[in-house]
Amino acid sequence: MLKVKVLLLLLSPLVLKAQSAYQEVREGNKLFKENNYVEAETKYRESVRKDGSQVEAAFNLGDALYRQGKFEDAGRYFKQAADKAETKNEKAKAYHNLGNSLIKSKKLEEGIKAYKNALINNPKDEESRYNLAYAQQQLQQQQQQKQDKKEKKEEEKKKEENQDQNKDQNQDKQEKEEQEQEQQQQEEQEQKEEEQKQQQQQQEQQVSREDAERILEAINNKEKELQEKLKKQKVKDVNVDIEKDW
Repeated sequence: MLKVKVLLLLLSPLVLKAQSAYQEVREGNKLFKENNYVEAETKYRESVRKDGSQVEAAFNLGDALYRQGKFEDAGRYFKQAADKAETKNEKAKAYHNLGNSLIKSKKLEEGIKAYKNALINNPKDEESRYNLAYAQQQLQQQQQQKQDKKEKKEEEKKKEENQDQNKDQNQDKQEKEEQEQEQQQQEEQEQKEEEQKQQQQQQEQQVSREDAERILEAINNKEKELQEKLKKQKVKDVNVDIEKDW
């Protein structure tokens, strides 16, 4: 009897603690039904603190957090409930809500995995099957959007490269045209200068020819004058001789 009594004394605090934890869950459930999720969260947390082995406390705490939009925190307690659940039905429910929390947190791939775990434990769960299909569709759209965004980015990059290439080509073309125009202008200028030079040479040659003709004419005139002079001198000499008396 003494041994049994001592044993009862040793177990009684654990029993009382478990009863207290369960009482916190009951009070939390009442507050949850009244949509007082903040106070319900407090009760569930206290229950988890007193007895961490209780699946219901962790599961309901996840629900209270989920209703407040605290999806990541909710997911942690749903995962805890799934790990501690002893029946497949409890595991299926915990994984289902875990999947919901992950989807709300934009973690589609992890959410899909949670829904699959829910269906493994309860293949007849149509809600998990529906949510799984929805999550897979969302993931596919997300991947398609990423692919479209990637392709658009690559297309824009290629377009920019083409624009830069066209810009360089246009710039090279413009520079080439400017060089050709400059070269043409230079050639025209050189041709003009050459024509002016030739014209000047022609003018100089023309002047030289006219000068030569004038000089020749002057020489011819002098020659004529000299011939006339000599002719007159000769006539004079002849007359004198005739008039002289030998």
